Amino acid sequence: MTAVTDEDHTDHTDHTDHSAHAAGRVGRGPEDGGPGGAQAKDAPEGAPGKTASRAAAGDAGADPVAEAAGAWDDGLIARRVNEGAGGEQAAVVEIRTGAAPAAGPPVYDGPLRSRLDALRELVGLSRTRLDNRTLAEAGQVLDEAAARRKLSGQHTVVALAGATGSGKSQLFNALAGVPISETGVRRPTTAAPIACSWSDGAASLIDRLGIPGRLRRRPVQNAEAEAQLRGLVLIDLPDHDSAAVQHREQVDRILKLVDAVVWVVDPEKYADAMLHERYLRPLAGHAEVMFVVLNQVDRLPGEAAELVLDDLRRLLDEDGIALGEYGEPGATVLAMSALTGDGVGELRELLGQFVTERGAAGRRVSADVDAAAARLRPVYVTGQRTGLSEEAREEFSDRLADAVGATAAGEAAERAWLRNAGRACGTPWLRLWRWCQSGGDPVTGRFPARAQADEEATARQRVEQAVRTVSERASAGLPAPWAQAVREAAVRGSQGLPEALDELAARAGLPPGRPPRPGWWPVAVLAQAAMTLLQVVGGLWLVGQIAGVMDPNLGVPVLLMVAGIVGGPLVEWSCRLAARGPARRYGQDAERRLREAAAGCGRARVLDPLAAELLRYREVREQYGRVVGAGAR
Repeated sequence: MTAVTDEDHTDHTDHTDHSAHAAGRVGRGPEDGGPGGAQAKDAPEGAPGKTASRAAAGDAGADPVAEAAGAWDDGLIARRVNEGAGGEQAAVVEIRTGAAPAAGPPVYDGPLRSRLDALRELVGLSRTRLDNRTLAEAGQVLDEAAARRKLSGQHTVVALAGATGSGKSQLFNALAGVPISETGVRRPTTAAPIACSWSDGAASLIDRLGIPGRLRRRPVQNAEAEAQLRGLVLIDLPDHDSAAVQHREQVDRILKLVDAVVWVVDPEKYADAMLHERYLRPLAGHAEVMFVVLNQVDRLPGEAAELVLDDLRRLLDEDGIALGEYGEPGATVLAMSALTGDGVGELRELLGQFVTERGAAGRRVSADVDAAAARLRPVYVTGQRTGLSEEAREEFSDRLADAVGATAAGEAAERAWLRNAGRACGTPWLRLWRWCQSGGDPVTGRFPARAQADEEATARQRVEQAVRTVSERASAGLPAPWAQAVREAAVRGSQGLPEALDELAARAGLPPGRPPRPGWWPVAVLAQAAMTLLQVVGGLWLVGQIAGVMDPNLGVPVLLMVAGIVGGPLVEWSCRLAARGPARRYGQDAERRLREAAAGCGRARVLDPLAAELLRYREVREQYGRVVGAGAR
């Protein structure tokens, strides 16, 4: 079949007529050494826009504007690779004049842009908490989304993927209308990916796939067929189950870059475990940019094709792939035969509608974001409540207060206040007896020191136990990386905490000097002095009477002495009752100051770093919720 477009010059026909070898050679673009002579043949592979001199090929009508623009204009268009077909098939040549029109980038809708921004922010916030391997896929998705955003939005890159013998190259040729990709019984037949573009301006997209110029094709069809698939860039991939490792590597690499995939299966291998486990199941979230074609149905008798197609749908459903049936979004599944042409027209129509929508690139990126978010979910969401409750904070502060002896310090302050009140308001004789009793106690100087050392060791253990407890509560329910970060923050804060608490306890403990005296103490002291004076006067009176200095009168001195003896303890007892309230308040104030000092030290060194880690986790979890499009729970 020889076809020449309406844009060709009349003298081009003469060139094809005088080219006796055109019927048997491979038709190529300028990158391939086709209508461009030796100059194109010497051009490096994959150099887009490398236009050969048409004058060397005898083409006097070459357009210098197109050559200067550097657009991908390989001029062909179909490659004859079936050597056994003889000279019946002529090379199909298409010459385009003028530079390719500039194509704008794909348009990502608002939600997708927001999700990409959230994913970028999420990766940035997680750099210090997650290893690079964990974030590698998300980073790659961002890079590929940005790279695709810079390229043509008027083209849709669709890959034909399949196993050996599935007939994908035959389907590739059927869609192109001319034999471009080699077919045959030798396995594997397709050794390298081949690109076929239905319109200009796709060179940068094909460059991104790493397909060299010698493997780029342009089909020539009638105006209606070309308009139907305008904007399509079709890629024929090597077999994904090829025995050659480099073939499988090329398939895996290009599948990550294309906008959509047409999976070509045959009645023998449609249930192949490798296909479902390695490709279809992991790509289940990409159903909206996926076609599954059951090829070679002409080999199935009667209703066997429908039965196999139904079983294929069942397998796809088990893989988690949503099927685009009844108007719902999902993968398109159809049966066809590339050999007989049955169903090829339907697939061409579906591809035409798919390309016309110009939304495949955005849907592919959105599916990639979904896949990356699903794999990142275990490091951001556990389904449990997280955070540090107020109860846990109070318990931590109480443990630190116990470690520094806040309760004991308060009790000691209360006893000191009572002791001072007793000294001030007690009877002189009782104070003298207590002084004598305390002065007779032996002081060794060893036991108190040993008790102090034991107390310090116990306090340090209590501090360490308090830190471990609060870190475990703070990290409970967190994903492993964030729980580890919380525990590490607690360990860093605990370093030097016992020493800091001791220093604070010394500063925030009892104030130097005696406790403050209330206003009723002078009255009590005067009353106690009066009682003592009565005892002294009564006693001296009795002594004077006994000595005969004074007139005998036992009633008055005895009464004075009894009043002083009874009144002194009564005043002391009354003062002790009155001192209980102030002494308790004084002890509580001392305990409160020590507790506040311990709580402040623990908050600054442990609780605040834990809160910072938890806040960072809440931020990344909120960002993750924006990435998946809903609040993460």
